[in-house]
Amino acid sequence: MCDTLYVPAHAATDGVAIFAKNSDREPNEAQFIEIIPARDHPPGASVKCTYIEVPQVRHTYAVILSRPFWMWGAEMGVNEHGLAIGNEAVFTRMPYQKKGGLTGMDLLRLALERCQTATQAVELITEFLATYGQGGNCGYKHKFYYHNSFLIATAKEAWILETAGREWAARKIQNVEAISNVLSIGKEWDRASLTLVNTAIAKGWCKKEDDFHFARCYSEKLYSHFSFGEFRRECSLRNLANKNAQLHVKDLMHFLRDHGTDEENFHPAHGLSKSSVCMHASFGPIRRSQTTASLVVYLTTEKPL
Repeated sequence: MCDTLYVPAHAATDGVAIFAKNSDREPNEAQFIEIIPARDHPPGASVKCTYIEVPQVRHTYAVILSRPFWMWGAEMGVNEHGLAIGNEAVFTRMPYQKKGGLTGMDLLRLALERCQTATQAVELITEFLATYGQGGNCGYKHKFYYHNSFLIATAKEAWILETAGREWAARKIQNVEAISNVLSIGKEWDRASLTLVNTAIAKGWCKKEDDFHFARCYSEKLYSHFSFGEFRRECSLRNLANKNAQLHVKDLMHFLRDHGTDEENFHPAHGLSKSSVCMHASFGPIRRSQTTASLVVYLTTEKPL
């Protein structure tokens, strides 16, 4: 489980956009913080992602990544052009591709290494989705399959991209925003896969185009409910709104530490299902993950790396 937040320049105290994310993984799953320099690659080269190989490009950009040690891809990162991306597990009614395919973390790293703008990243991720699909086990000790959403941002623009198998919808962000482990796009988006609506109609998830609502049609209700993503997203949005467009990097750090309760009475072991933006694992099958890494990016174009 994870949470990602974004503050556009006009809502920040010093006029610089901010990106922030908590990466929630299994407690004993080490997460590497890694700087990978820009590199040139020979013609015809390929790159081995977590499960499959894809063609390499001639030049990849310098990146800072936070990634689970056993994966090629990353939970979050930023590149030399000031492009920052975070991904979230989302649970949908589309079948999970359990073998092969690119993980959401692979898609994130591929975009950071190859794109300069947020729009380019949306286009690259959706092209790879169409070509290879998304899939493979994304759990460390426990098998875990899911689809992915992404918050993609630079100093000038930001997007939310949400996927369900090879279907997807993307919405450009204009104000403060947060995503978690639920689909959040409804009836309004700026870009989408060509078959997004027709697939939902064909599967009986809605009767006609006027009835279509991406999150309502595509969400798998049980896992989405027990991810408590809607609760955590509401906590983040409330924190962002309460500052009244006077947000600072320190505020985003504080929001990533949010436990959703009175801190004096907080204890990480309380409850079997309690979920918060700052996650703590507990006994039982619901709270298996906890916050293992955090990233806050000051989205300036001067020295992004």
